[in-house]
Amino acid sequence: MEDLDEIIAEFLVESHENLDQLDSDLVALEQDPTSRPLLGAIFRTIHTIKGTTGFLEFGRLEALTHAGESLLSRLRDGELRLTGEITGALLTMVDAIRALLAAIEATGQEGEADHGELIATLTRLQQGAAAPAGQRRRPAAPAPPVGEVIVEHGGATEDDVRLAMTAQDVGDLRPIGEILVGQGATTPGEVSLALEVQAERRSVADGSIRVDVDRLDSLMRLMGELVLTRNQSVAHAAAAGDATLVRASARLNLITTELQEVVLRMRMQPIDNLWNKLPRVIRDLGAACGKSVRLEMEGRETELDKTILEAVKDPLTHLVRNAVDHGIEPPQDRLAAGKDEQGLLVLRAFHEDGQVNLQVRDDGAGIDPAVIAAKALQGGLVSAEDLPGMSEREIVNLIFLPGFSTAATVTNVSGRGVGMDVVKSNLEKIGGAIDVSSVIGAGTTFHVKIPLTLAIIPALTVLCAGDRYAIPTVNLAQLVRLEGRQGLAGIERVAGAPVYRLRGKLLPLVYLDRELEVTGPEHAARDTVLIVVLQAEDRRFGLVVDGVLDTQEIVVKPLSSQLEHVPVYAGATILGDGSVALILDVLALAQRAHLAGAGREPARAAPAHAGGAPPPTGAALLVASVGRGRQIAIPLDRVTRLEEFPAGAVEHAGGRELVQYGAEILPLVRLAGSGGARADDDALTVVVCSTRGRTVGLVVDAILDIVEGGPPGHGAPQGTGLGGTAVVRRRITELLDLEQAVPEADPQLDELPGVPGRGRP
Repeated sequence: MEDLDEIIAEFLVESHENLDQLDSDLVALEQDPTSRPLLGAIFRTIHTIKGTTGFLEFGRLEALTHAGESLLSRLRDGELRLTGEITGALLTMVDAIRALLAAIEATGQEGEADHGELIATLTRLQQGAAAPAGQRRRPAAPAPPVGEVIVEHGGATEDDVRLAMTAQDVGDLRPIGEILVGQGATTPGEVSLALEVQAERRSVADGSIRVDVDRLDSLMRLMGELVLTRNQSVAHAAAAGDATLVRASARLNLITTELQEVVLRMRMQPIDNLWNKLPRVIRDLGAACGKSVRLEMEGRETELDKTILEAVKDPLTHLVRNAVDHGIEPPQDRLAAGKDEQGLLVLRAFHEDGQVNLQVRDDGAGIDPAVIAAKALQGGLVSAEDLPGMSEREIVNLIFLPGFSTAATVTNVSGRGVGMDVVKSNLEKIGGAIDVSSVIGAGTTFHVKIPLTLAIIPALTVLCAGDRYAIPTVNLAQLVRLEGRQGLAGIERVAGAPVYRLRGKLLPLVYLDRELEVTGPEHAARDTVLIVVLQAEDRRFGLVVDGVLDTQEIVVKPLSSQLEHVPVYAGATILGDGSVALILDVLALAQRAHLAGAGREPARAAPAHAGGAPPPTGAALLVASVGRGRQIAIPLDRVTRLEEFPAGAVEHAGGRELVQYGAEILPLVRLAGSGGARADDDALTVVVCSTRGRTVGLVVDAILDIVEGGPPGHGAPQGTGLGGTAVVRRRITELLDLEQAVPEADPQLDELPGVPGRGRP
């Protein structure tokens, strides 16, 4: 049973159900031979079985059902009148089909049963011929299963069973087991054992049941209420301190958890139930667009909740249509680009971090950020002032803005500026997220993350201004607790924005009370700071809260009409003590704080100093090491980004190191005596700075710190690229004068095409 192919197992279940219905329909038809609805239903059932058997290459079954279908076709069309002989032949056919299905289930093959005589009878009846005189119809009767079991257990021989069957045929109506005992071929104990074994064996049809979806939805709602009751019972038992009550609540907790898993599995369906409709969509759309597209699907067995599956149907279909219409080029363009004439579309699904990941990838022309930027600017979706400060990733994601379209004309496929924004909003409604990555000339990939289920999710409860909030643990990375002045000193400010240095990387901080505009204790006066590190799309940030309580499974309830339009809330839940807590939408919270989609480690741009004067007293400095024990400090307001580039991303032209930075070229500069990246490093640490009206990448060994600066302790001679020296982090540190240091490191820098002075790539 476990080795049966899933498709064959489903076919067996459906066929057994159809055969049971056929038995009753044929008997009813015998009472009312002119009932056209009954004839139509019987014909459709046999036709369905025949069609599937042809697909599965069960030749014997197909030949038998074809003969029955032909007879039923003439009955349905009124060319034949139902007789007792025809009804008997059709019932015999049903028994033979059932026996073939049993053989397929047991061995995966149809066996060697010969149904030539039955097929000849059905063919003769279809032609309107009567049975020869004296011929007696005898239904095919497969050997009783209990006899097979007895032989299998060595209690009797096959000859003993055949003798018992012969006795039944001549009028002995006793069960075959009783006949075998009477013949001395076996014992009553062996027959009892065989009957027990037979009872334990369930066919594939007996092992499954079809349930209405509304009943499953009702069961899930009741399961949610049970989870709430469980949470309350556990909370009250812990508070009461009664050992008996604690044990009972622990048992309730265990049973509820196991029951919840069973109910969730009942609702899980493979994504192939959705994907199997897409080949036709792609084929028809490709024909309409004059394109040939090959579809590949990976992870078809990936399961997710039926509600989620229905929710992603339209967004996924739109992404597929968009890939065929916009992504994949016409055949002549692909040939001119050296590609295969046939385009490739790959659908991939997999589980990761408690979520379902979906990818829609094509090998088309890719998305040109310059084209997207021009269209967005033309449509008034972005201002000319904001565009220079946007990264390539942010520009490409403008396709999700309402009203955005690159189509020159409106067609029945696309061009109305409606679609990608709806895809994004529909996915976000179910707690999902979508991102896009693209390489010009190589193709585009849409990355979709969606939860496994919506009804019951694990969550972390936190405190803020006296109220409790729930955060889905799927977004939770870790918890950080800062205590005392030493811990609080880890919170720094970059261009006015709070950040925390977590394992050497700057983590942007968001204060929950400020985002929710609620009154809480002043953070500066606290001795302890609690940071919940969260993941929003591909970006991490720290959420500062007043307290962290515990994790528990919560039931997601819809928001009331007063709160449903507030973007930072994804729903509400009832906690163990009966109080209501709002569920935070982590992605919306990050977007509200202007963090989601901001790229790698940010250092927000500020107006640069004019000339090479040292920063004013108290200005922030970025401290870095540049090899051979050398420590430098860069005015933080000249820093636009902190980046890491793979060593393989570095290209050379004219003896210089360059990297592709968005749609531009970023020159890399190494200071004199700087070792830069070591040979065994797999990445370059780069401080992206603005100087002399352009942007350059300063290669350093490591980012050490961000400190409050002051006037240099000692001046520096002209032409050294230094604005002075100072003691920083207990070491003599060179205060870099970018206006002098960069040209000295690369005198011909201005001759290179590159990134103009802009805040971000």
